[in-house]
Amino acid sequence: WLRSALCLFPLPLFDMKVCVVGGAGGIGQPLCMLVAMDPRVTELCVYDLTISAVPAEGVAADISHINTRCKVTSCAVDKDAKAVDVAETALTNCNLVLVPAGMPRKPGQDRKDLLDINCKIAFNVVQACAKFCPEAVVALIVNPVNSVVPAMNELWIKAGLSEKKIVGVTSLDCVRAEKFVHEMTGAPVDAINIPVVGGHAGTTILPLFSQCPAAKNIPAEQIPDLDKKVQDAGTAVVAAKNGKGSATLSMAYAGARLAKAVLSGLSGTPAKECAYIKTGGDTTYFATVVEFGPKGVNSWEDLPTDLSDHEKQRMEALKPILKEEVDAGIDFAAGTQFEDLAKL
Repeated sequence: WLRSALCLFPLPLFDMKVCVVGGAGGIGQPLCMLVAMDPRVTELCVYDLTISAVPAEGVAADISHINTRCKVTSCAVDKDAKAVDVAETALTNCNLVLVPAGMPRKPGQDRKDLLDINCKIAFNVVQACAKFCPEAVVALIVNPVNSVVPAMNELWIKAGLSEKKIVGVTSLDCVRAEKFVHEMTGAPVDAINIPVVGGHAGTTILPLFSQCPAAKNIPAEQIPDLDKKVQDAGTAVVAAKNGKGSATLSMAYAGARLAKAVLSGLSGTPAKECAYIKTGGDTTYFATVVEFGPKGVNSWEDLPTDLSDHEKQRMEALKPILKEEVDAGIDFAAGTQFEDLAKL
């Protein structure tokens, strides 16, 4: 009964391999559990560093006792190791690689410093994916997403690989917006679907409440505060945890929701979920409703033409902020490249 109650994923069955890089961390552990419950997933690799507070082997052993058909393995690597040298077994034949990795921003830390640190962490992983599983979808939960995803995708493209494979996980913004509307309106959760567009930080997060029938019952004067509540939700979790943690469980749930859509698409049944991808246009990268198919990103939805006045104003205000953050990632990619994959 527990699997029936908790499982996010419908049939039919397919044989899918997933690797969670950072799988022994605060997001990684619950994300691994949820992924292992997907009946399409027959193999899960929990990948993390040997210095992880909880060993990857232990997480894998724990999840392996859940009675699903998923085989669970682990891979623990030294913090100074190059993934291209040590991750072949973990990544080979992967259909999806989820990457909840990177360092959190420290108080007073410059955003560029954080970007440089986390881009290097992501680079290590994504380069190995380019070598060992170039057909896999790589879903990045590495902050700042607005910059890291463009950096990794431009490097991926530079290596001659498909831009349909690299996505930023922004579904947590949708999860939060939908829950908050449910709490305000009492509408059934399953009937609430709110696209959240733009980016995945601060004012670049734009929930389109105008596109949800249930949200139309919310007085217009309450929408700006609700909008801000979604933007600041991560900060609220950090405060509630008294600085001893961040949004790990809800992020894992949202990551599993994205994984559900990707795996459905890869299995031949197109599915939609908001994600941050290369779209072109004013900001080049943008979070929007994405349809996933057998090759990854199949298509995406343009902005609705019937945005509210509030949403139109917010859209114009966020574009230059998002573009600056996207450009920072593109600049990182311009200064480096993956090693010759043929020689690795």
